[in-house]
Amino acid sequence: MASSPLSILAISGSLRQSSFNSAALKIAQEMAGDSAVFTFADLSNIPLYNQDQRDKGVPAPVQRLSDQVLAADAILFSTPEYNYSVSGVLKNAIDWLSRLDPQPFADKPVAVMSASMSAFGGARAQYDLRRILIYLDAHFVNKPEVMISFAHKKFDGDGKLADSDTREHIGRLVIALSDWAQRLQRK
Repeated sequence: MASSPLSILAISGSLRQSSFNSAALKIAQEMAGDSAVFTFADLSNIPLYNQDQRDKGVPAPVQRLSDQVLAADAILFSTPEYNYSVSGVLKNAIDWLSRLDPQPFADKPVAVMSASMSAFGGARAQYDLRRILIYLDAHFVNKPEVMISFAHKKFDGDGKLADSDTREHIGRLVIALSDWAQRLQRK
């Protein structure tokens, strides 16, 4: 009996049109083929978190993101590294979702990758993202780790990834996320 494709919500921590992280998520979608259906989250309209605004209700873009997280079988993040951590855009979106009930990230299978122009490939941002989401009871894929260093040399101007090793690493991460999601669903 064939199982249905995994539903993956792809969340980029970058709003930039030609973001390496958004491009990496598109590569992940390509590598998944028919085994997964990707939905791409849009963080661009999420307002800055403000408890006064939260007291008045949940803004529509926040509710839409929450619904997407809840509906997904798994989440795949790709985050840039800003000042040794995650981007403000990504942290802000997580801050909004962290205050909702039900908590959208609770018990959700999650994987993370990062792309950066630095030699570290966004490693510090990944570790911070893991720390933030572990508090929210997300369940991370531990390996493989995908940290795309010198991203500006691996992606062309159209967001195409020329580096075959990086493409293979992304493919292995998608397989690991799928396997992890299936394991957690059986529990």
